[in-house]
Amino acid sequence: MKTLFKCFWSLRSPHTLLHQAKRHLISPIASHYEVINRGEKEVPKYFNFASDVLDRWTQVEKDGKRPPNGAFWWVSDQREEVKWTFEELGVLSRKAANVLLDPCSLQRGNRILVVLPKIPEWWLLNVACMRTAPDSHYCVKTTSEEPMVIYFTSGSTGPPKMVEHSQCSYGIGFTSSGRHWMDLTPSDVFWNTSDTGWVKSGWSSVFAPWIHGSCIFVHHLPQFEPAVILNTLARYPVTTFCTAPTAYRMLVQHDVTSCKFMSLKHCVTGGEPLNPEVMERWKAQTGLDIYEGYGQTETVVICSNVKGMKIKPGSLGKASPPYDVQTVDDEGNIQPPGEEGYIAIRIKPKRPFCIFSQYLDNPEKTAASERGDFYVTGDRAIKDEEGYFWFVGRSDDLINSAGYRIGPFEVESALIKHPAVIESAVVSSPDPVRGEVVKAFVVLSPAYLSHDPETLIKELQDHVKKATAPYKYPRKVEFVQELPKTVAGKIQRNVLRKREWGSV
Repeated sequence: MKTLFKCFWSLRSPHTLLHQAKRHLISPIASHYEVINRGEKEVPKYFNFASDVLDRWTQVEKDGKRPPNGAFWWVSDQREEVKWTFEELGVLSRKAANVLLDPCSLQRGNRILVVLPKIPEWWLLNVACMRTAPDSHYCVKTTSEEPMVIYFTSGSTGPPKMVEHSQCSYGIGFTSSGRHWMDLTPSDVFWNTSDTGWVKSGWSSVFAPWIHGSCIFVHHLPQFEPAVILNTLARYPVTTFCTAPTAYRMLVQHDVTSCKFMSLKHCVTGGEPLNPEVMERWKAQTGLDIYEGYGQTETVVICSNVKGMKIKPGSLGKASPPYDVQTVDDEGNIQPPGEEGYIAIRIKPKRPFCIFSQYLDNPEKTAASERGDFYVTGDRAIKDEEGYFWFVGRSDDLINSAGYRIGPFEVESALIKHPAVIESAVVSSPDPVRGEVVKAFVVLSPAYLSHDPETLIKELQDHVKKATAPYKYPRKVEFVQELPKTVAGKIQRNVLRKREWGSV
């Protein structure tokens, strides 16, 4: 009740009050860990996500205090379905642990009882092992500081690095963002289209939804097809949808207005900045806002736009608890509002529990990520007077042309407003007079493929001059069929930049 009254006095509207009060009542497990995110309670000495979160939801389920919408819902590309409760997940995970301990269990003569068509052979082997294994395995007792997971960074700016997180970092760290950014409750069915090898899948396809008792929805797709994505949102009761900005850019090219999303009520994105033009098109076609969040493999969510907060299109939103987020200069000094700097998280005098532990086997890189009292992300932004962060670009991506510093995202956002442009990537290109200039690699919409290239380049350049400061327009433009991307869908500007500067 004390927490509920604290919530009452901090809210801005009666609608938000009822919304938050309801969540405190129906999600006691998440509420228990959110006080840690707010800094009102210390991290427990021992924590294990399986026993402390999943097993507790199993008990809530058994007590009949959770909606009967499952915990995991998998649909194949042929529409076969698998749906498990938290209790079934617990049994299966214990069996899986025993299979790892006893990989020879398949030789005991048991048969597979149910086989869905077109399931990969490795999955059939796994199912056979699972059916023969006992379910008496129990979780080990782990301290909160022990390693839990190692992720590789996406490699969008250089070679991937191994990032180690502790048991409590991801296990508890996504409570606040799951509640406020992703707006999750036990009644929600959450779908994130991210590939499972990407950290964002771990963020929003495992930890945040299950902390809040939500059902994780997975639609197996051999490749990203906008028409299939839209049909799935219309066919299944997905309430919360998360996909990359690249995917939203592709989706708004289709006739989204013809789709009836009966259950969808909340849309989020992250991984790279989302162009304001795409946000406006999605809102016009669906009536739904897109709530952008920002974070890294090394962190949980750093900044986000949350339900009930004023959205400033193009902004990353405000700092997400428990982080104190600032923009800093090269020495780690805090920049005033309106001044560009590195996005940084305060780590001294006390390091936030949800930030990464280290770059594994790379102490030099770990030390280099800290400046003064801050962990520096490497991304540059401007923090305005209201505390909103505005992305400028990776420090490696900034273009210095004749003394002007130009961020690629602003130019890309201007280009996508033109109907000829589906997406673009802006990088620096060598120039004998200015040192470097802005070059845009542009993917054209089908209707403009037959247009005269030189005339279209001039039209795009004039368009950017009007949409931004004239000096930011791309002096070089190249039309391409596709842009280089990581497996997570992030544009690899470093690949294009190396191609431009390779002969210099």
